[in-house]
Amino acid sequence: MGFSTSANRDGCDSANLFADWPNFNVGELRHALLRWYQQEGRSLPWRDTRDPYAIWISEIMLQQTQVKTVIPYYTRWLQTFPTVEVLAAADQQTVLKAWEGLGYYARARNLHRAAQAIATQHNGQFPQDFEAAIALPGIGRTTAGGILSAAFNQPLPILDGNVKRVLSRLIALDRPPSKALALLWDLSGALVPPDNGRDFNQALMDLGATCCTRRQPTCVQCPWQTNCAAYNQNVQSEIPMTEVRDPIPHKQIGVAVVWNDEGKILIDRRRQEGLLGGLWEFPGGKIEPGENVEDCIRRELQEEVAIAVEVGDRLMTLEHTYTHFKVTLNVFHCRHLSGEPQPIECDEIRWVTVAELDEYPFPKANLKIIEALKLGSQIPAPR
Repeated sequence: MGFSTSANRDGCDSANLFADWPNFNVGELRHALLRWYQQEGRSLPWRDTRDPYAIWISEIMLQQTQVKTVIPYYTRWLQTFPTVEVLAAADQQTVLKAWEGLGYYARARNLHRAAQAIATQHNGQFPQDFEAAIALPGIGRTTAGGILSAAFNQPLPILDGNVKRVLSRLIALDRPPSKALALLWDLSGALVPPDNGRDFNQALMDLGATCCTRRQPTCVQCPWQTNCAAYNQNVQSEIPMTEVRDPIPHKQIGVAVVWNDEGKILIDRRRQEGLLGGLWEFPGGKIEPGENVEDCIRRELQEEVAIAVEVGDRLMTLEHTYTHFKVTLNVFHCRHLSGEPQPIECDEIRWVTVAELDEYPFPKANLKIIEALKLGSQIPAPR
């Protein structure tokens, strides 16, 4: 059994979804996948609960983050914020500190905002209605489907990266998944059984994560091998097709560890919008064309917090890669010369000791700066 053609449209009536594939047997596919899942499904902590709050936390943490990274964060999170009411009542800095190192901090800010909405608008209960769920901050169609199917066994489709890959290979999709989202959503919705959305969606994600992997898929172990059009056409290593992307930008950043005469360091809290909104950082900014790093730091400190500094020795240079860009952080010790720090381009500023830095949520790259400061925290001598 297999498909004789690849997908050639980007949307269709779900009733006629399988017209292109007369050999498609939904019942067989469901049964084969669920049988495989009973034997090969992963044992994960959020699968041991039906609490929608705990499942919601796992779904958000798993967005663009590997399972092995998420598990310790998930465990600590539920110890710190065991209920939606506790999360809603926490201040944002406590929430961001608990998320520190997990990345994509908008997820944590949205979790906090959504918890407050659930507490005030839904009597502390995660809504079972799909439209109410996707109206919450940070919850889209896939996340809502994942939560409502896992917590309430609703037959809702999902379409995360693993599922896109599995379904693209199943039908030998002839374009990148981003060009066929309507079709893939229809396919995912048609496959999920009406009485077992929970296990089916978990199985579909596990199939992509452990068997139908991006590179070197283990097709011999796949329960859908005989149905898979990509396997039958021997093109599984070429699907899903990828889009040609421009090289990601690489930014050079000047970063200042500013000391005052009391041995304290200046830190500022980023504005709420943006990739790292609400986190604390060491002040600095992008090095402009034709500008050296020392001049950049002096300029940025004047523009950002209205102080004059003496730039001293280089503390370290480190690189960090985000989803859409890379940065090189050129970190220098600086001495505060004049000016009362003001939050001109940030939400808040503070002078803190090296020991107090651990109390504040910082971006992951900044944690290496903090570790370096702990190893040698003396005020740098004037030049």
